[in-house]
Amino acid sequence: MERFQRQMILPGIGATGQQKLKSSSVLVVGAGGLGCAVLPYLAAAGIGKIGIIDGDKIEESNLHRQVLYSSEQLGFYKVKEAANSIIKNNPGVEILVFEEFLTAKNAPEIFPEFDLIIDATDNLFIRYVINDTCVACGKPFIYGSIHQFQGQVSVFNYEAGPTYRDVFPEEDKYAPNCAEAGVLGTTVGLIGMLQANEAMKVILGIGEVLSGKLLIYNLLSNEQQVFEFGKVVQKKKPHISNSFEMISPEEALLGESVLLDVRELEEKPVLALSNCIQIPLSVLESRLDEISKEAKINVFCQSGTRAISAAKILQKANFQQVKAVRGGASDVAQLIENEVKSVEKQD
Repeated sequence: MERFQRQMILPGIGATGQQKLKSSSVLVVGAGGLGCAVLPYLAAAGIGKIGIIDGDKIEESNLHRQVLYSSEQLGFYKVKEAANSIIKNNPGVEILVFEEFLTAKNAPEIFPEFDLIIDATDNLFIRYVINDTCVACGKPFIYGSIHQFQGQVSVFNYEAGPTYRDVFPEEDKYAPNCAEAGVLGTTVGLIGMLQANEAMKVILGIGEVLSGKLLIYNLLSNEQQVFEFGKVVQKKKPHISNSFEMISPEEALLGESVLLDVRELEEKPVLALSNCIQIPLSVLESRLDEISKEAKINVFCQSGTRAISAAKILQKANFQQVKAVRGGASDVAQLIENEVKSVEKQD
């Protein structure tokens, strides 16, 4: 136990607390910026089993904040590279890798294997899936979120306490993610470490857990605020839903369908495709008559978040064949470019 000696001498930990950490299991949803901050500290602290779920691959734009990865790993799956990195620090940790994106379908199958869930995503829709599944399974949910130089941390569903829906009852469909709003590497680093800290407090049963409290930290002003909140009586129990299908950019380009671009008009890259129409999410509800309800519609944006919101709007308006494209316009543009190069090479 020499590895953990410096933390075992802390009040409230000791050999008993270290055994609690070893016997615990934590699922980290997302291996991006927050995940790269959370995972090393969980492994180094001696968490016995760590699950990592993410279907994304490493891109160059990730490297300024996702410090588990290097330029040599571009194009590799994040979950595998993250697992390889943290196990070097603590070979005794058991790591379960899920090389897929979290969905409402697989969440109820995966969550029961773990004691608590850490949200390290950048996807508003998926946070509701995490929350509702945690409520159904009785699992605590460690929340972290980033907006430019500001971060938020809270612990939901801890000992039947308040949930994510008590603070955010409905999704803000216009809220930008990191790809759209920008992010500093130190911001995700600090918030991710605070999430790991809350997870260890929950496991060890020490300190004051951020249950019923939302911590907001501003890295530019070094100001932090804690807002308290309670449970809100829900008229209906939350249910896990994912009534539309999410598809890959590759699938979106197959067959006859309408590609609906819900980005703002000035966003790049521009996709000049005959089957592509652009209607920004901000005005979509007022322009639904421009889209045929008989068409198969694949919705995309810059990262996937607004595509999900747009798909919901279309379904509410009784569009029957709607799919949201995972990823964004850059992925679609790259596929088109690769196809053009392949044709030119054959010629």
